[in-house]
Amino acid sequence: MSAVHATSVVPMANQIATFFVSQGDHAAAVAGTADHIKAFWAPVMRRELLALVDAGMADGLSDVAREAILRLR
Repeated sequence: MSAVHATSVVPMANQIATFFVSQGDHAAAVAGTADHIKAFWAPVMRRELLALVDAGMADGLSDVAREAILRLR
């Protein structure tokens, strides 16, 4: 995994999660974030984020984004 991707997928996931969190419901935010990532991210991006989470290297990943990507496992 490239350092460039590692540093870009976490902020991207957080931006998506922030949008859905603003809707006010945690469960809906997780579902919305997961749905968005599944629909609009390339499979390689999803795999890279999962690999970061699995390796404990997804520093700064929000709880909602973390739950969302794990839901897509």
